[in-house]
Amino acid sequence: MNSKASATSKPVIQVQDVWKIFGDRAKEALAAIRENNLSKAEVLEKFEAVVGVREVSFDVHESEIFCIMGLSGSGKSTLVRHINRLIEPTHGDILVGGDSVGQLNAKQLRLLRADRIGMVFQNMALLPHRTVRDNIAFALELRNVDTYTRMQLADKVIDTVSLQGYGDRMPSELSGGMQQRVGLARALAADPEILLMDEPFSALDPLIRRGLQDEFLELSKVMGKTTLFITHDLDEAIRMGTRIAIMKDGIIVQIGTPEDIVTAPADDYVADFVKGISRLKLVFAHTVMQPVGEYQQRGGLTDNNEQWPSAHPEADLDSLISLAVDTDQPIAIREDNNLVGVVTKDALLRGIQGES
Repeated sequence: MNSKASATSKPVIQVQDVWKIFGDRAKEALAAIRENNLSKAEVLEKFEAVVGVREVSFDVHESEIFCIMGLSGSGKSTLVRHINRLIEPTHGDILVGGDSVGQLNAKQLRLLRADRIGMVFQNMALLPHRTVRDNIAFALELRNVDTYTRMQLADKVIDTVSLQGYGDRMPSELSGGMQQRVGLARALAADPEILLMDEPFSALDPLIRRGLQDEFLELSKVMGKTTLFITHDLDEAIRMGTRIAIMKDGIIVQIGTPEDIVTAPADDYVADFVKGISRLKLVFAHTVMQPVGEYQQRGGLTDNNEQWPSAHPEADLDSLISLAVDTDQPIAIREDNNLVGVVTKDALLRGIQGES
């Protein structure tokens, strides 16, 4: 799992009270929703309008992989297309690097899409008559980068996504996984600060999909791109995301780390999603431990705690289990050699069962 974004880091993307309602009476529908709290079905019936995104706000921080997860029709793909203004909001604002996307003129918007944001779709939309190298270099060509430079950059990105030797191949000669690598390479070629990834791996076979997830996580660590990642698969969101936003009917019902989502679902809808998720790699010692002061008050702390097995507060349940099977003693949770908490076997079992 990638590291958590710093709570103090400056947001790269800010989504502020964004609404998208499709239909000729969108503004009228928005006013009625705000006044009478109409449901999606009621808006459709009364105004022949469809609520795609409803009152959405969140920030995405530098180098974070922010996953938006939801079922088909939840509004996640509609939402992501607002970031580079492929879709205009009915209400609200999106800021990229502090700049309001809605206030950009045509030239500024082209520069945003060409230089600062790369987008990877489920359907790669590769140009069938161009080689892999030419497909990757196409965005640079549109920016009037000279031929020599764009070919050099394309070859560099080909190496980055492990497509060495395939630069002269045509897309039809590649497997689905390789084609998706070309799509990712095309987005990376311009070295954007932000990646928008709309279900990029969902059409692939499970083994290929997992392999590309692993490769992207490694790339993300090295390149530090700020990523908005759309998926309908909670397993993928948990595996990829620094944080996850869960959408339903255009509304974000919960935002949190994978651990937050699994241990403290906001409602029955989220709880139903996470009930089959293994907690062993997602729940950490700091969640299930008793603080040292509380444990001491209960008379559990002894002079021989230096002999107890120890773990860091970020140790997951899986590693705590490995320590617990070889001892009858509690596990001392230490940070910078200081005892900060204790995990008993009872607490460990409750954590595994989902009662932490």
